[in-house]
Amino acid sequence: MVRGLFVGRFQPPHLGHMHAIKAALSQSDELIIVIGSAQYSYTFENPFTAGERIEMLKLALIEEGIEISRTYLIPVPDVGEHSIWVSRIKSFCPKFDVVYTNNPLVKRLFEDEGYQVRQLEPYRRDLEMGTRIRKMMLEGGSWEDLVPKSVAGFIKKIKGVERLREICLRD
Repeated sequence: MVRGLFVGRFQPPHLGHMHAIKAALSQSDELIIVIGSAQYSYTFENPFTAGERIEMLKLALIEEGIEISRTYLIPVPDVGEHSIWVSRIKSFCPKFDVVYTNNPLVKRLFEDEGYQVRQLEPYRRDLEMGTRIRKMMLEGGSWEDLVPKSVAGFIKKIKGVERLREICLRD
């Protein structure tokens, strides 16, 4: 059995994340999905709580037809020091065999600890970045098509766009 690991902040979970998760699951029996920066919320970079991100991811996985029993959703707080970050991830997660990432720093950190790291085919990376989606939310743009329908519905239900706009207001 092969168990993979995929790390993201999921602020919010978007179609690029879902593409990566499906690709990782096509190569692994199980996938640990780490919700990074778990301690942060109510900022532009991290508007949603770890609990909200877990709910959104679960809804998106179900919407995408992914077997929930093949995934673990694990929030992990940042440690603030790259040299011990992998140890932090390992302490929060079940054992894993392979790491899936396109992030050069994440790749290097896990390779330095002896892990096999596989890159995934990017999916419309120019459109699917969380920063762009959050900016579109702020500016009244059409962001809903960049996230699973269930995620858009959840964000609307919790008034996530309004929250983002309020926390970004300046005096």
